[in-house]
Amino acid sequence: MYKTFYSLLREPFAKDTDPSEAYPGAAFQEALQALEYVKRTRGIGLLIGEPGVGKTFALRALKESLSPSLHHVVYFPLSTGGVMDFYRGLALGLGEEPKYRKVDLFRQIQQAIERLHHERRITPVFISDEMHFAKDAFLQDIAILFNFEMDSTNPFVLILAGLPHLQGKLRLNQHRPLDQRIIMHHAMPDGAAGEGRGGGLHRASVETGRGKASDLHAVGVGGDRSAVAGVAPCDQHVGHDVLVVGASAEKGRH
Repeated sequence: MYKTFYSLLREPFAKDTDPSEAYPGAAFQEALQALEYVKRTRGIGLLIGEPGVGKTFALRALKESLSPSLHHVVYFPLSTGGVMDFYRGLALGLGEEPKYRKVDLFRQIQQAIERLHHERRITPVFISDEMHFAKDAFLQDIAILFNFEMDSTNPFVLILAGLPHLQGKLRLNQHRPLDQRIIMHHAMPDGAAGEGRGGGLHRASVETGRGKASDLHAVGVGGDRSAVAGVAPCDQHVGHDVLVVGASAEKGRH
C-alpha cells in the first residue's frame, strides 16, 4: 500500500539492503572504522552490541568492501556447537576436507591459513557471529588455534561479534589469554539518537530512485517527517510501521 503512496521502487527497509545504500550515521561509521582498523592491522577484533543495533549489517558492509583477490572471507555463526564443529566449519570454509582427529584438524587449518597468506598473498578473514553463545572450551581453543609462530605474527583477521555480555565473559580468568590478544574492542551504541530523521528519509529517498528526500510525501504522522536510522533490524520494523501509518493517515484526510 505505502510503496505506491510514496512512489517507492521497492521495500525501503528490506533485510537485503545493499550496504552501499546505508545511511552513513555516526554509529555505523564508527563500527566500520573499527573493523577497517582490524582489517588493516590483522589480528582479532571484538564487535558487541544489543540485538538490532546493526552488528551483522556492519559485518556485511565489511565483507562487501573486501577484494576477493586480497581476502578470503569465512562467515561462521554456529557458535553453539562444540570445538570440533568449529574446527570443521573453519576447514570447510578454507576449502579443505576436514581431518578426523583434532590434532590433524588444528594443523590443517593453520597450514591452510599460512598458505593463503604467504603463498597466495590472500588474507583469510574469519567472522564469528553470535559468539555470546559460545562455550568456554570454544573460546579457549580460539586463543590456541590462532597462535602462529609463537604468537609473533597474525596472517589472518578474526572478528568476534555478539551481545555485550560477551565482553564480560572474555574478561574471566580462563579467557584472559584470548582477551589480551584482541586488538580492537568496539561496542555499538544501543540506538542512534539524532540519526533517525536523516536515516529514514535517506532509505526512502534511495528507494524512490530520486536524489532528494524532499521528493517524498510526508514520512510519518501528522506532518512529522521523523523516521528511523540506517537499516538495523529493530529500526526496519519501526520504519515500516511509520510508512504504513503515514500513508494511511494521509489517505484518511482525502
